[in-house]
Amino acid sequence: MDPVKFSCSICLDLLKDPVTIPCGHSYCLRCIKEHWDGEDQRRLCSCPQCRKDFIPRPVLVRNITLAELVEELKKTGLQGASAGPELVEPSKKLQENICPLHDEVMKIFCRTDQKLICYLCLMDEHQGHETVSAAAERAEKQKELEASRQQIQQRIQDQEKDVKLLQEEVEAINVSADQTVEDSEKIFTQLIRLVQKRSSEVKQQIRSQQETEVSRVLELQEKLEQEITELKRKVAELEQLSHTEDHNQFLHNYQSVSALGESPHSSSIKVHPRRYFEDVTAAVEELRDKLQDVLRDTWTNISLAITDVDVLLPEPEPKSRDEFLKYSRGITLDPNSAHRRLVLSEENRRATSVEELLSHPDHPDRFTEWWQVLSRESLTGRCYWEVEWSGEGIFVAVAYKDMRRPGGSCECGFGSNDTSWALHCGTHSYGLWNNSIHTPVSGPGSSRVGVYLDHRAGVLSFYSVSGTMTLLHRVQTTFTQPLHAGVRVFNGSCAEFVKLE
Repeated sequence: MDPVKFSCSICLDLLKDPVTIPCGHSYCLRCIKEHWDGEDQRRLCSCPQCRKDFIPRPVLVRNITLAELVEELKKTGLQGASAGPELVEPSKKLQENICPLHDEVMKIFCRTDQKLICYLCLMDEHQGHETVSAAAERAEKQKELEASRQQIQQRIQDQEKDVKLLQEEVEAINVSADQTVEDSEKIFTQLIRLVQKRSSEVKQQIRSQQETEVSRVLELQEKLEQEITELKRKVAELEQLSHTEDHNQFLHNYQSVSALGESPHSSSIKVHPRRYFEDVTAAVEELRDKLQDVLRDTWTNISLAITDVDVLLPEPEPKSRDEFLKYSRGITLDPNSAHRRLVLSEENRRATSVEELLSHPDHPDRFTEWWQVLSRESLTGRCYWEVEWSGEGIFVAVAYKDMRRPGGSCECGFGSNDTSWALHCGTHSYGLWNNSIHTPVSGPGSSRVGVYLDHRAGVLSFYSVSGTMTLLHRVQTTFTQPLHAGVRVFNGSCAEFVKLE
């Protein structure tokens, strides 16, 4: 028999003179009596575990059957010889369920602070917070876990298709390169000794470019296969977590196991049409016909035809708003990062500045001096979002998550450091800030700004959005980390991340 099942959740020892109250939970006679004596001022009695209230106070009657079971457990020798009638050490699992502040069972989850609490915590420091039962929170997290698992499975399927495509590209590159080398050698054998040197150089360049392109493709293929392996391991961890029976153990492990980083690789591989070195053949044929030109101009054409071989074709930047909307991302603001003069809407999409300081709890992610807030979502790949604003002005920004938060130094302000980029939107002007360098920006005034990010290509573009989209400024750089969207709101202003359809 498991001693924990016959332990009192108040004293954590084996039940002594066990009594069962109307809700079905059992306690030591002395423990529950002292507990209810302390609740007299409430004029009602409640169960320490399920918090069910009883009026009037129930009569406590000894549970004879349970008492006999406890005695039988003592006789089995599961307790140490010196333990006497009590457990020497409560089980670790049971102790994790007990509130360290109030010694009560924690069966409530505070969504505001993301932690398990007991019913006394609910009436004390967590009063007014959003709370649900641990079982309800587990059910919600279970749904999120299942969605994450399906997302990973889909990513595995997509990347397996990419691996197959890359394998086909390797074969096509090799076939094309081999054929071009063969054709080139046949043509060059017809030429005089003067062009034999050029023939050797063409062959060398083709082989060099072939090796470079094949190496690039194989490197990406290897990375994708490694990521597939890691994702499959993640699926196994999520599967194991999903079958965890204990709600609290599930919630303790959830954050570390369920976190899913963004893939650094494209979900689909774009390639040129499979004509890699054929243009070289045409150029060599031209060389045969125009030997004199080869020594001057045509040689340049051959060299360029070889170096222009590029298997992984970059996707073009969107042109119309409909094309941008294909990459739209839902952005929600992180309340833990919001300055105490910013009020967030119920859906955490809008930030409004106010005169008085709000009572946001202390948090290491919070901006303490700059009136700013960052998004919950990390952004990689190709993303697009829009910000609607009103008032005196705002900054529309992107930043790395590790940018400094507390304090009023430049390191903490959007656009005042090398970890953030910010477009200042005023009533009469725009300006781009990065690393405290200001770049004037001209464009039509608008209450809505569109932001396009191609993380891998290092492109960050800001647009004025009204009837049409007008490019205000484009940043070309190299992003070394995932980005987060953000806004800085001036006094009396408001900024909202638009929910795009």
